[in-house]
Amino acid sequence: MLNINYNPDVLSCLSNLSNDEVFTPPKLVNEMLDMLPQELFQNKETTFLDPVTKSGAFLREIAKRLNKGLKDQITNQQERINHIFTKQVYGIAITELTSLLARRSTYCSKYANREYSVCTDFENEQGNIKYELTEHTWKNGKCVYCGASESEYSRKNDLETYAYQFIHTDKPQNIFNMKFDVIIGNPPYQLSDGGSGMGTSAIPLYNKFVEQAKKLNPRFLSMIIPSRWFAGGRGLNNFRENMLNDNRIQVIVDFMSSKECFPGVNIAGGVNYFLWNRDYSGQCEVINVNQGERLKMTRSLNDYSIFIRSNMAISIVEKVISSECEVLSNKVFQSSPFGFRSFARGSKNQNKNKLKLLTSEGFSFIERDKVLVNANQIDKYKVIIGKVVPSNGEVDVTPDIGYRVITKSRVLNPDEINSETYLLLSTFNTKEEANNFASFMRLKFPRFLLKQCLSSMNISKSSFAFVPFLDYKKLWTDELLFKYFGLSEEESSHISNIIRDFD
Repeated sequence: MLNINYNPDVLSCLSNLSNDEVFTPPKLVNEMLDMLPQELFQNKETTFLDPVTKSGAFLREIAKRLNKGLKDQITNQQERINHIFTKQVYGIAITELTSLLARRSTYCSKYANREYSVCTDFENEQGNIKYELTEHTWKNGKCVYCGASESEYSRKNDLETYAYQFIHTDKPQNIFNMKFDVIIGNPPYQLSDGGSGMGTSAIPLYNKFVEQAKKLNPRFLSMIIPSRWFAGGRGLNNFRENMLNDNRIQVIVDFMSSKECFPGVNIAGGVNYFLWNRDYSGQCEVINVNQGERLKMTRSLNDYSIFIRSNMAISIVEKVISSECEVLSNKVFQSSPFGFRSFARGSKNQNKNKLKLLTSEGFSFIERDKVLVNANQIDKYKVIIGKVVPSNGEVDVTPDIGYRVITKSRVLNPDEINSETYLLLSTFNTKEEANNFASFMRLKFPRFLLKQCLSSMNISKSSFAFVPFLDYKKLWTDELLFKYFGLSEEESSHISNIIRDFD
């Protein structure tokens, strides 16, 4: 701030602790601050809060802009710095370690009232970057605020409990006893519930920070969060519905690859940041970012039951919908279509009267009377795919490489069934129709439409809301599909360029 004892690039060099708590690069911070009306930084009454500060990047960059914007109003630099840090810039640290880091990068001292602090008016060590050890509130083995498991997170005081102060209270306004004009930050994304350990069963947290911030009714709210909320999912359906129907969301900047924001960090489905404006009501400017290129479109967020990320995809989806074709989501079976979970295993003893059960380990054999669900589908031909997007959600894939979206479709014969490791798309009476449908699912057009509904590494029944279900007595090609739905050359080329061929 005073151009002494200060390295403005140090935060760009920080490694990320994990995919759950990601440090925000200053470049990204400034992109988010650029969305705000810049006159906010010329008003000495404007107040800012980062309720999830980690490195202090948001607080530091806000203070730098205020220092410049208030130069003519508070001409003495020390008085200006004191005013900014004591009256305008506030943070709530997520851990004791990050509180020290945030103060060091913001005040130039991990203790706000020490001699090396650039602010000389603080009387306490924390200044306006607070950290308070917070406990979970347990009820029936779960935290009533965040849903954390008591068996996982009931810990001694010397271990981090991940009970974040901002969301573990019914009255967040009492933390600083004041209102804020701007709330901005990068919240923790999820909390492990002791499940698979691969993140697929983790509890989402970022939605709770957004909802809590809205309760404070700031003039502006901006946070960077995973984009998987676009399609909902565990703990996110109500959040998705509220966000898509909130016409105060003025801007969404969506990154298909999280690495464009956080180098070296893979977040399945990408990330986005948004600007929520309390006094705005209207359509949202949606900005798609792919490899530095930006495509903008102003549109409503609630035109569909999910949020279609790609601006280019809007016209294509509308053509499919206007055709009034049946959609594949009406055909796809729910998870565990025959009642067998992923861990289910049959016998290795083959018998002509037994069924073949396909699991992640291949076929095993079970008695027919063990099938208690969809037994009427056993003797049909079945088309399946894996329920997970390949390559860990294709987080490392870019449009120039092309997306696969699904694992290769496969036909199961009569007397063959699958566990929930696979998604059962549809069943057919003839092998020809099943083969033609399996071939259809390997085409680029249906995979492109499926991708519009995916914001994580998991594929579900609802993900096929825009994929048409056609007559499979004929063999389809992408060229026939482009013509059938009246796609333009630009639309056809777009699909062909970003969806890769199967080997």
